Amino acid sequence: FSLHWLFLVTSLSKAQNAVDEARPLLEAANPDQLSSSDGLVSVGSITLSRGLYGDYIADLMKKARFSNEAVDQGILLEALVERLMAKHSFGHFATDILLKFGLLGTIIGFIMMLSPVGSLTEFDPGILQSLLGQMSGGMAVALYTTAAGLVTSALLGLQYQILDSATARFVDRVAVSVDVLVLPLLFEQKKLFEQRKLMETNTGDAQ
Repeated sequence: FSLHWLFLVTSLSKAQNAVDEARPLLEAANPDQLSSSDGLVSVGSITLSRGLYGDYIADLMKKARFSNEAVDQGILLEALVERLMAKHSFGHFATDILLKFGLLGTIIGFIMMLSPVGSLTEFDPGILQSLLGQMSGGMAVALYTTAAGLVTSALLGLQYQILDSATARFVDRVAVSVDVLVLPLLFEQKKLFEQRKLMETNTGDAQ
């Protein structure tokens, strides 16, 4: 389970690095320098690496290309959040399963502890001593499995809680960078395209 968490953390870290690398390029870019081809986003001569951030900007540019209205990233942002959180569902399920395994061990331990009582037929000191030994073994199983379930469930739950927080920060950074840097460039691109189209129309009419 922790390997799954580590894989998700590594992927999210790479995505955050992609945001950090793209930000200065977008800050210095002109509208004509932002382009998209075959799902790859380029800023001038530099192509952004594929990943969560690059794919998100590519989808946003595709949406802007085929939309006559101002681009709203709300739906795409919700889809990004859902895609990221869906990957965490396995970890939250595993946290719950570990806790249930601990409770199952508790039940098994109590069964082991109480089952010798049914076979007691006489109050012989030697038999009672043997019975107490078996009962203590069952109690130990119940307590150890309960403790193991609680500890592992709490630790794994903490890991995924940290991952959820990091994911929320990543989505926030994506939303802010796109809203501040990418959308203005797309707006200027559309504005320039309309101006050029109007100039071509006027030139054709003049001829």
